Amino acid sequence: MQMMTRDVLLERELEDDDDEDGDIVLENLEQRSVSGFGTLGSQQDFQTPEFEEFNGKPDSLFFNDGQRRIDFVLVYEDERRKETNKKGSNEKQRRKRQAYESNLICDGLQLEATRSLLDDKLVFVKVHAPWEVLCTYAEIMHIKLPLKPNDLKTRSSAFDNFNWFTKVLQVDESIIKPEQEFFTAPFEKNRMNDFYIQDRDTFFNPATRSRIVYFILSRVNYQVVNNVKKFGINRLVSSGIYKAAFPLHDCNFSRQSEDLSCPNERYLLYREWAHPRSIYKKQPLDLIRKYYGEKIGIYFAWLGYYTQMLLLAAVVGVACFLYGYFNQNNCTWSKEVCDPNIGGKIIMCPQCDKLCSFWNLSITCESSKKLCIFDSFGTLVFAVFMGVWVTLFLEFWKRRQAELEYEWDTVELQQEEQARPEYEAQCTHVVINEITQEEERVPFTTWGKCIRITLCASAVFFWILLIIASVIGIIVYRLSVFIVFSAKLPKNLNGTDPIQKYLTPQTATSITASLISFIIIMILNTIYEKVAIVITNFELPRTQTDYENSLTMKMFLFQFVNYYSSCFYIAFFKGKFVGYPGDPVYWLGKYRNEECDPGGCLLELTTQLTIIMGGKAIWNNIQEVLLPWIMNLIGRCRTVSGAEMRTPRWEQDYHLQPMGKLGLFYEYLEMIIQFGFVTLFVASFPLAPLLALVNNILEIRVDAWKLTTQYRRMVPEKAQDIGAWQPIMQGIAILAVVTNAMIIAFTSDMIPRLVYYWSFSVPPYGDHPHYTMEGYINNTLSYYRVADFRGRENPYTGLGNYTTCRYRDFRNPPGHPQEYKHNIYYWHVIAAKLAFIIVMEVRKAYLAILYKAVCLQAFY
Repeated sequence: MQMMTRDVLLERELEDDDDEDGDIVLENLEQRSVSGFGTLGSQQDFQTPEFEEFNGKPDSLFFNDGQRRIDFVLVYEDERRKETNKKGSNEKQRRKRQAYESNLICDGLQLEATRSLLDDKLVFVKVHAPWEVLCTYAEIMHIKLPLKPNDLKTRSSAFDNFNWFTKVLQVDESIIKPEQEFFTAPFEKNRMNDFYIQDRDTFFNPATRSRIVYFILSRVNYQVVNNVKKFGINRLVSSGIYKAAFPLHDCNFSRQSEDLSCPNERYLLYREWAHPRSIYKKQPLDLIRKYYGEKIGIYFAWLGYYTQMLLLAAVVGVACFLYGYFNQNNCTWSKEVCDPNIGGKIIMCPQCDKLCSFWNLSITCESSKKLCIFDSFGTLVFAVFMGVWVTLFLEFWKRRQAELEYEWDTVELQQEEQARPEYEAQCTHVVINEITQEEERVPFTTWGKCIRITLCASAVFFWILLIIASVIGIIVYRLSVFIVFSAKLPKNLNGTDPIQKYLTPQTATSITASLISFIIIMILNTIYEKVAIVITNFELPRTQTDYENSLTMKMFLFQFVNYYSSCFYIAFFKGKFVGYPGDPVYWLGKYRNEECDPGGCLLELTTQLTIIMGGKAIWNNIQEVLLPWIMNLIGRCRTVSGAEMRTPRWEQDYHLQPMGKLGLFYEYLEMIIQFGFVTLFVASFPLAPLLALVNNILEIRVDAWKLTTQYRRMVPEKAQDIGAWQPIMQGIAILAVVTNAMIIAFTSDMIPRLVYYWSFSVPPYGDHPHYTMEGYINNTLSYYRVADFRGRENPYTGLGNYTTCRYRDFRNPPGHPQEYKHNIYYWHVIAAKLAFIIVMEVRKAYLAILYKAVCLQAFY
């Protein structure tokens, strides 16, 4: 929509402003007038709102006359009562605000001002949109409104027979009554008689009224600077001219309103949705959508559906974990590690030069027992199951999302969405539309757009390189601190020392590196959040949806590398390129590459996931729960004790926390990162879905509690789907099949154990008469002759009188015609690993085809 003309505009004083939003050149502005609204003949002829005293009704949602509903509230600090010496600046702000409010009145809005009861410097300007204004802008915004009640019968579900079982989970319909459904159409004033208007006061519900008023507030001008108009409530709030701007909650969350006409929707949401006693109940999605808008509603619908699907994954994951836990004592290869006559007599080669000593395999006994829990046959089954689960979850969510689009009437939402004011402000270039052959205004030329895209991409790439640099720093820390731990921790070869039993150099290095990695992740996240917003603002997307999608892709790309890079390193790089003791691989020419435990790196990957997932959940809950609660508590302590119950609704809401410009963006981001942990690396941690399930059950209620008790009411927004998060989840799902297959193949020891059991435990390669896991450890540890070191100086000299030692690899022993070359066992294992990956990929493709075939069959 083109910008509206305003009649009251302040000419700029000599000083420059520090405002942040865009401007618009008047001579390039196509003017549109709104009929029925007054104009002013002089720039100094300001229309100001009338001041009224508080009428003593704290629950009132109306002006003092009790007839006009409050649709929005603006809050400012009276410059004449400010304790400051900057009189010129205060006067300047006052004139801008007066011009802005005067133009609001010219646009047909009605204003009423009331001074604060707790702070006489604060003034609350209440905004009301009359019927004519609502109708005019409903047509401009293409808002769909009821034509007639929906008389179509709903189709019965196959699950209706189980209503007796699910009734206890449903919200009581006598408390929250189902919403009446209507056929709708975009509103047109010349077809007003066709719409279902029984009562003008209720035809536009409070959420729609707030949307319309916010649309006007975002586009009203207040100043002219060198033939350029400055406009918008967001700009006035960011520059401090207004302290806040928000729609009102309809009542107190803890009690019903004294006003009998109030629907008490906030109270109902708190009681039936946000209260801890409702944690087992389904969410009242229709009421959430009605009160907060479709954008909030679709988030909680998605989060609830994701949590329901996690229940099945958690049950299977716990079953696989218990299988490994109860069978750990039957783990033959772990028994061999712990056996004094086997593992106690196997001398392992030092894992670093000079400072590291030879060591007994038996000191890894405890870690090998833990590894049996996670690296079991149950883990293989669970990895295959999660590949099926993630595919079904995404397909079923698409169906559920389509249902919500129909039920909430957002199927044709793209036709409604307007351009952002910041975008409109920069539309100074005229171009010819290639399709319509009509003139249209754009903010920059094609060349300018290319420059912006290049600069934005370069900035994002720079920050990704910064993350990679931090990961390299963590790797260097691992390599260097492992040497220190190897030198400082006890070297008792019998493995009976309690410290050595549980805290090996590998374990100590893994835990400390994971903690440091988590701290670096959180610091980089905090910095990049601000950088990503600056980059997206510079990019200047057209609509709010485009803006959020662009920011989403930038933030997720950064978070993906930030959170998952250390896990990818442990899973697919650590211990894979180490050479062998006679010819080790050095990193940066100085540090010898890390090696995994004899059982592999799977347990270290599990440790990394546990620390990052657990630490992230704790940190997020501190930010989401404690921080707003403490801020509101401090705000209440600053007010007069006992006065809160008698203050008006607008003053109570002002002392709540603002939600922020990005709304639930960070909640989405948090859940998608969790979704990545649950799917990408679940083969190493079967309990991840259980932890995610518990976290999400609490997350739903915590988010609900925040919205209903700690934050001001958000401006309701429309949304058709979850936006860019949907293709992101699809990308994660595709990658998850690959990563889990590769974890089983290259990080876990599952494939080498199966190859040994079926091929190398029996003739012609083995000596056992039947298939068995006995002898697996001895078969998978290669021999190295200490005297064969190829370097200028043997780093093992002086570390003990050992002639040979063992190391983790499949190589020929000393004296073999092809000594230290990969043996036949290695090539069998490689072939089995590649075959397993191919089978996993083919299985996913077959599953997707099967699902589509079933859907088509059901459709026809």
